[in-house]
Amino acid sequence: MKDSIRQELLKKREELRWNEVIEKSNEIISKLTSLNVFKKAEKIMSYISFDNEVYTHSFIKEYMKKKKIAVPVIDGNDIILSYIREWDLKKGKYGILEPKNVEYVEPAQIELAIIPGIAFDIHGNRIGYGKGYFDRLLTKMRAIKIALAFDFQVLDELPAAEHDVKMDAIITEKRIFMIEPHIL
Repeated sequence: MKDSIRQELLKKREELRWNEVIEKSNEIISKLTSLNVFKKAEKIMSYISFDNEVYTHSFIKEYMKKKKIAVPVIDGNDIILSYIREWDLKKGKYGILEPKNVEYVEPAQIELAIIPGIAFDIHGNRIGYGKGYFDRLLTKMRAIKIALAFDFQVLDELPAAEHDVKMDAIITEKRIFMIEPHIL
């Protein structure tokens, strides 16, 4: 079930034209940066987008000078986090950009985590690429978890396992789903 949803939504995301990705991403990032929880957070984790994910490169470049931004680095079967202070990156595992110089940060220090995914539901469930990297990382964090997604990636309900970590909010170009509104 998860695999068929993953394949269907990846195909839909791949069909987006680049200008659509940028336009929708700009709307999503604007919503994110307007939230009080974002404005208050000093230490933020953000994924570095690849393929047709919600584009985060401009966001990271802008805010790495204003806040402490940590990004994922794949290390074996896990993600470690590294602060990013300059846009000096290399392709890591799966072709995803990572800092050349890793400056390790303890996951528990992160106040706000910006999470990618392929599919989400209105209850905060998430389907990623199927390797469990983010679920393992998120169990080490106390951060508020906000997912960024295009509106078509949010479904009414997804199959969820006990080990799946739920999002606190999901932001799309059209809506903000507040799963845990009391923390935002």
